[in-house]
Formats: sequence, C-alpha cells, structure tokens
Amino acid sequence: VQLQASGGGLVQAGGSLRLSCTVSGGTFSMYDMGWFRQDPGKERDVVAAISRSGSPTYYANLVKGRFTISRNNAKNTVYLQMNSLKPEDTAVYYCAASTALIPFVKTARDQYDYWGQGTQVTVSS
Repeated sequence: VQLQASGGGLVQAGGSLRLSCTVSGGTFSMYDMGWFRQDPGKERDVVAAISRSGSPTYYANLVKGRFTISRNNAKNTVYLQMNSLKPEDTAVYYCAASTALIPFVKTARDQYDYWGQGTQVTVSS
C-alpha cells in the first residue's frame, strides 16, 4: 500500500490550501484515514481523521472550524481543506491509513498502518 500526499506549499496567513492523499495498492474504502502534522523536534500529532464511510470525522481543537477532512472513495483520495491558515499551522503534513476494524475514528499514531511521505506547509505572517 502506498500513500502519495500533495498540495503543500507556501501561503500567507489567512490563506487556504488543500492537501490530497491518494492511496494505491490496497482497498481504500476499507481504510480509516487521518492527517497528522509534525514540527521539527516535536511529536507527530493528529490534525483530522475520517472513517472509511466518511462519517464520523475528528478534528484537533487547534484546527476545528478551519480545516475540513473529506474523502472520495471512487478516487482513492482523502483531502484536507485548510482555511484561515496561521503561522502556527506550519509543519510537515502526513496522511495515514488504518486497517483496524474498531468502530470509532482513530486519533493515535499507532492505530495507523500506512503512511505517506509528508508534504510541507509553510504559513508566513
């Protein structure tokens, strides 16, 4: 299973970006998906997560109301729409896939089996 993340870049504070993560080599509709982010020297923390059916979803408090996670199972792709970006949103963003058959959205790193390579998001002030 391979995950390919894209869509990162440099944006001014208040701007928007949409990250995409396309999954190949597996059955995308069977995976819960998550977006995590990591600053240098810090832990990789969950940003948002979505169940295999598209509902429910989870958002970290820091991004609630600004970010939206969604998925298109026909395109094997999960998205993270990021609005009202802040300098503190600067990080490497990773997508991840979980095969665990437990009935709630996964928010812990160790609940995810496959990871993408990361895409840099930089928000300038």
